[in-house]
Amino acid sequence: MSGTRSPSMTAPATDLPRLGRLAALLYPFCAAAVAINLFMLGLMGQWLGLPALAPLWAVAVSVPLGVPAAWAAARWVRGLIAEAER
Repeated sequence: MSGTRSPSMTAPATDLPRLGRLAALLYPFCAAAVAINLFMLGLMGQWLGLPALAPLWAVAVSVPLGVPAAWAAARWVRGLIAEAER
């Protein structure tokens, strides 16, 4: 293997642009998963007596929350790829 390794040992330090591209590719899926989880959390909240969350509200909140979720998913996938290459 060539390239400089980062201290985390999960992704090479030179792979930051590739990680960003992978995160951008995964963003729609992560944002959709966040929206579904928020909506389901709202449905469970009704059991506790809380008001229901509108699906549009869950989608609107998932847009910014999808960014860290996509970044975490990209780091996880990149770690799996690095492990498979060893």
